[in-house]
Amino acid sequence: MVNFSISQLQHKIEMIEKLCEKVDVIKAESLKWKEAAQVQVREAAETADTRAYWVAELAKCQSRRETFEGIHARGFNLTEEIKRAKELEAESESLAFDDDDDDDDSDDGSKSGSESGEEPDEEETDPGDNQET
Repeated sequence: MVNFSISQLQHKIEMIEKLCEKVDVIKAESLKWKEAAQVQVREAAETADTRAYWVAELAKCQSRRETFEGIHARGFNLTEEIKRAKELEAESESLAFDDDDDDDDSDDGSKSGSESGEEPDEEETDPGDNQET
């Protein structure tokens, strides 16, 4: 009976050792996953900071364009300033909302009018030229 309990004890010790090895493997795997997650969080934070910067730049460009258009509406000729402001606004917008997945498609020709070199509508940029002073 003593031999039987010693063999049972040895078997249980072996089982405990195997379980400890499995726990070590699982701990190592979870550490790798944790490190990978931390890297992704750092990358996401960097991407968010970059996007926030360009969204702020877009807001500045929109405000500048609207100011130029308001002055232009009062009879001052700011056609070139408005055109340039629209170009900067379009550039900022594309940078603010650029998806990493679309990097290969960035040169597909689907640019806005100011980016592709098209002239803006006369009604849109020259409302004051038809006014009498």
